Amino acid sequence: MSMKALVLLALAGSVSLTFLMLSCVLPQFGVYWTLFVLMFYFMTPIPIFIARRYSNDGDSASTACKEIAFFFTTGIVISAFGLPAILAHVGAIQWGACAFVLAGNVIAFLTILGFFMYFTQESDYDFQRW
Repeated sequence: MSMKALVLLALAGSVSLTFLMLSCVLPQFGVYWTLFVLMFYFMTPIPIFIARRYSNDGDSASTACKEIAFFFTTGIVISAFGLPAILAHVGAIQWGACAFVLAGNVIAFLTILGFFMYFTQESDYDFQRW
């Protein structure tokens, strides 16, 4: 089951990046401002990883560190959806390119969520016991 999930996540990630590239390279759009969304894709898991590293308890109880990490992650995700809308509103990109980026964002963030839901739950080994 693990290999099947990994292949599905890789397929979803490649589809989301395809939508993002289409928003840049199609001749009617031709502007590469939408590639700044990649920055948000890379920044999204960082607060969650930091919160898991520095959490004091081993259970899934809510702590202040986790809540702050969820807050920052939510801000990053909302910014990834807001950037193309603002770029399209000011005329830096066309609305069709914005639609491609938003479709890619939905798929990319669902892929990141799927990764967290599936792979981080089954391999929670405490390396600090040694």
